[in-house]
Amino acid sequence: MTTDTRTRRRAPAAQTERLRKYRPDIQGLRAVAIMMVVSMHCGILDIHGGVDVSFVLSGFLIGGQLLAEIDKTGKVSLTKFWARRFRRLAPGMAVTIIATAVLSWIFVSPFRFRDYMTDGLAASVSLINWRLAENGTDYFANDGTQSPYQHFWSLGIEEQFYVAAPIVLLVLVLLSRLIFRNRVLVALFLIAAVGGSFYLGYTQTSANQPMAYFSTPTRIWEISFGVLLALSATLLSRMNTGVAAVLTWIGLGTLIVTGLMITSETPLPGYAVAGPLLGAAMVIAGGCAAPGFGAEKVLDNPVLNFIGNVSYGWYLLHWPLLILFPSMIDREFAYSDRLRVAVFSFLAAIALHYVVEKRFRESVRLAVSPWRGVFTGGALTASTVAAMVIALHVVPLNLSVAFSADNASAPGFGGTESVKAAVAKRSDPEISESNLLKSPDDQTEHGCIDNTEITKFVVRDDCVIGDPEGRKTVVVFGDSHSWQWGNAFQEIGEDLHAKIVTVAKGGCSPENYKIVRAELGREYTECASWRASALEYIKELKPDVVVVTNRVQPTATRAGAEETFDALKATGADLVYMTDTPYPGFSVPDCLVENADDLASCTPKAEKVVDDSVNRAMEREVAEENGAKVIDTIPAFCADGYCPAVIGGKVVYFDYSHMTGSYAKSLAPFLEPTFKKVLAG
Repeated sequence: MTTDTRTRRRAPAAQTERLRKYRPDIQGLRAVAIMMVVSMHCGILDIHGGVDVSFVLSGFLIGGQLLAEIDKTGKVSLTKFWARRFRRLAPGMAVTIIATAVLSWIFVSPFRFRDYMTDGLAASVSLINWRLAENGTDYFANDGTQSPYQHFWSLGIEEQFYVAAPIVLLVLVLLSRLIFRNRVLVALFLIAAVGGSFYLGYTQTSANQPMAYFSTPTRIWEISFGVLLALSATLLSRMNTGVAAVLTWIGLGTLIVTGLMITSETPLPGYAVAGPLLGAAMVIAGGCAAPGFGAEKVLDNPVLNFIGNVSYGWYLLHWPLLILFPSMIDREFAYSDRLRVAVFSFLAAIALHYVVEKRFRESVRLAVSPWRGVFTGGALTASTVAAMVIALHVVPLNLSVAFSADNASAPGFGGTESVKAAVAKRSDPEISESNLLKSPDDQTEHGCIDNTEITKFVVRDDCVIGDPEGRKTVVVFGDSHSWQWGNAFQEIGEDLHAKIVTVAKGGCSPENYKIVRAELGREYTECASWRASALEYIKELKPDVVVVTNRVQPTATRAGAEETFDALKATGADLVYMTDTPYPGFSVPDCLVENADDLASCTPKAEKVVDDSVNRAMEREVAEENGAKVIDTIPAFCADGYCPAVIGGKVVYFDYSHMTGSYAKSLAPFLEPTFKKVLAG
């Protein structure tokens, strides 16, 4: 959405030239691209590929500008190029990032606000695509985890391209002239970039989908393809106009049809994004020959021209409003609300275009002095970065709940009576501000856990906790619901002089179940291979005790549970099975700070959060059949039909399902008697 092309009326001479400076079909394509993006995001029409169309447009336009300048002057004025980019991009970005921060502070929870500001900081320096890739973000998640700055990922990739492109192209052109006396080297480089990047994106989609979706190396082929078209523009302009016209119509049809064929279940980027991109490329290529009856007949009209002009602002504004609007209206987000977001963001984009963008882009002072333009863009970027830093470290959190006196040394779990007391106080829990504010970051400090892409368990120093020199060895085997007990097992291992080895992988059940992960869009094959290696490691380790605990999977089968417990029993270890902890399904810290008038709503009924009772019972039964000692963990979390959010002054969960490290530590006395008996036996 960041490409720009001249929007002034065409000169008569341009109408007779094949290779034109102004391309109304490209202006129309830009409008089509933004309408695809907004329609898909707002749920108006399930059509994908708008960003991919924008990438190829950016490559064609910017590549064409740079190649033309090199041909004319033999060099590239970096200050002029970057000044144009700054004038085009920085003002709108600065307004959007700061306005989003203000709305977030007013309408979202303090904890989410802090996460958003970190994203805003990354967006300010055009690196948010790498943050999203590293965090394993699911772009199509619809669970409230999306950031209002998430859409800046594509702008980040384009701006990284703008930094490198003029330098790389200049060097390639000069070398190609020196070696081949033409542009062969440039073409070969671009072909290699397109092929290599596409292959990387295709293979990474199945291995690490977030990295494939957001990273620059897996997406740069789309922009490079546009540059390759720009390099070929003169040759393409000699195409037969009849053939060119047919090509543009086929391209426009391909763009729309393949965009409609992609769904949120399609592994992206993979090969699917090539459809809309190639469709746009055919329109661009055919348009180089200026055919009289091509797709330009529908793309060149005042409506699409106007939408193209405000497309950048529409792209910037629609996503933050879409993410924040549910919090602003404080009710269920309906389809009509999505339409309102699309319309309102379009109107706001018009205002942004005329009040901000146009003034900077058409400023004579900035145009005649490139350095002034660079400094202005730099100042806007620096100001945005400073605003995000201030929001993170200076702006007070917008808390709406009253607190008890500071109880930083609150005991947490103090026996089942403390849980009953917490249920009785669920409308007015005793929690200090310091304990609540640290709860989202209060995760276990002990034990290791492997992330999604790890396919083999390898023991590391941080996997061994408790007493590393202990005479008895205990393996704690499971997923993140196993890892969350790390602080408790650290205490138990120290008290009982036992070495605790944590063997855990996120979202990966120790029982042999087939698991499909939404963010991968496929079967979680990494889990199966990791589980096999973990079982082999446990067999070779010959531990005294193996503890199995994990979140119950909806795909659980009795055969899968029996297979794993049979393998563990064969090691000769004593087995302990700990039932799964409750699953609130909402961010407990967020709930506590957002519901000052109804804190009891943060304490759900046990029947709603002790999920999947059938598979829970099945796993427990299989464990007992294999001689496992069963520890029912529910009494440490629930009583009298409720599962409190705060027990003994400690927030129980740091997110929607995992307990805080401090509460886990307080549960060591709850578990220790069982392990004392098992180890003694």
